[in-house]
Amino acid sequence: MPTVARTLVDTLVHQGVSHVFAVPGESYLAVLDALVDVGDRLTLVTCRHEAAAANMAEAAGKLTGKPGVAMVTRGPGATHAAIGVHTAFQDSTPMLLFVGQVGMDMLQREAFQEIDYRQMFAGVAKRVVVIDRPERAAELTLSAYVSAVSGRPGPVVVVLPEDLLSEDAPAAHDRPVSVPEASPAPGAVAELANLLAEAERPLLWIGGPGWTAADVAHVQHFAEDAQIPVVTAWRRKDRFDNAHPKYAGELGLGANPKLLERVKSADLVIALGTRIGEVTSQGYGLPLPGQRLVHIHPDADAIGKVAPATLAIQSSIRLAAAALDELGHMIDPARWAETGWAEAARADYEAWVAPTAVAAGVNMAEVIAHIDSAVEPDAIFTNGAGNFAAWLHRFHQHRRIATQLAPTSGAMGYGVPAAIAAKLLHPEREVINVAGDGDFLMSGQELATAVRYRAGAIFLVVDNGQYGTIRMHQARDFPGRPSGTALNNPDFAAFARSFGAFGATVTRTEDFPAAFAAARAGGGPALIHIITDPNEISPGRRLG
Repeated sequence: MPTVARTLVDTLVHQGVSHVFAVPGESYLAVLDALVDVGDRLTLVTCRHEAAAANMAEAAGKLTGKPGVAMVTRGPGATHAAIGVHTAFQDSTPMLLFVGQVGMDMLQREAFQEIDYRQMFAGVAKRVVVIDRPERAAELTLSAYVSAVSGRPGPVVVVLPEDLLSEDAPAAHDRPVSVPEASPAPGAVAELANLLAEAERPLLWIGGPGWTAADVAHVQHFAEDAQIPVVTAWRRKDRFDNAHPKYAGELGLGANPKLLERVKSADLVIALGTRIGEVTSQGYGLPLPGQRLVHIHPDADAIGKVAPATLAIQSSIRLAAAALDELGHMIDPARWAETGWAEAARADYEAWVAPTAVAAGVNMAEVIAHIDSAVEPDAIFTNGAGNFAAWLHRFHQHRRIATQLAPTSGAMGYGVPAAIAAKLLHPEREVINVAGDGDFLMSGQELATAVRYRAGAIFLVVDNGQYGTIRMHQARDFPGRPSGTALNNPDFAAFARSFGAFGATVTRTEDFPAAFAAARAGGGPALIHIITDPNEISPGRRLG
């Protein structure tokens, strides 16, 4: 019979998982040993910090739609990895975190590095599964996998008592599992058609996880047939081609004021996939009270949670998008098409994404515009959290699905490990990380991982010598009294070179194209240190 450790590993292989991101620990040595036998099918990526391992797994889950897998040791390893679990929870990303645990005979004694993981992860994981009986190892591991991808996807923590991992266990289930899908009821689709027939200013608001290129195509056909503007939720811009004439912009931090007014003036909002989170809804101010809302989501618990729905439809993205495509053929959009409703929304968007000027330093709007002109439409962009991300979100035009990896949880330190994971999963595609100076140094040690595995992502470090978002808030709320936000930074280009990566520094906008070309030409990991004026706090806004 296989061991518990081997059954666990075989389950991942049979379900098509390709990478495991880990920091090794003595609490799960048997699992590390079992990975040796499947090295030709399951790549073990050794990371330098557990938070990075968890973030890589989260990014893998976003890209593949299958649970990204991280493995960490007990105690400190689990607490370090918790940030990635929280991101996966708020971003609805399928993820499995395997955590070592003390032996069964040590439990509840506060043994070395012991933590009660059910208590620790109760509010940030869909489930915490403890493999406490060897004969249930196959069942529980597969159950955790299914939980991670079902309904609203999310993270599942699997706890591995050290002394059980070498025990005999049943063999793993050797076929890919089938995940159940909710489908829209015919009556609900008919009611949606009635609501559209009564509307004069309808709007489609899309977001959430689980999208494929086919889903995007269905929604695009619906938008074309229905002549309806489409907006995306925060950090979900890749759910729709940003160059499409029906795309109207992103509802997020620093959203286009004209877009916000347009959403407020809509008389029918169709929300597909988005759970209507705080940032996207502008502090739960959208939709407005009294606005007609059709909320379509795979998880019934997400519907009506923050905004009452005129029409509630529980459905997977796949089946809902296909239903919208069919519905589009039956809609007469004359009422709003004649007013130029969608065309005006697009014109507002195009004006919004025109590059802005800066008074001093490198202009990140022009940097992003140059990158857009140089890379292929399937290039993957990653970022963590900070004001620097506003330049990327506003000015980069996502053309395809699975090209944006960004935490809706607002977690710093995400972008670097996400970029490494993306490049390992898609070595044929360009991967570009945009990070602030504070954001980068929360995970910059993972350049060692990028170099070791030859993950040739390009890292742009936007350096304004401060925690810019907090500095902006201080300037607004406590003018003239900065506190705790100034940073002393290293020479980031030299830092990159010390790992064996390419490093260059840019202090003028006109010097960026040459540096970017050199970074791309090298083929390996590359970092460009971009020094910006600290007063240029976000597009079109200056401190003071």
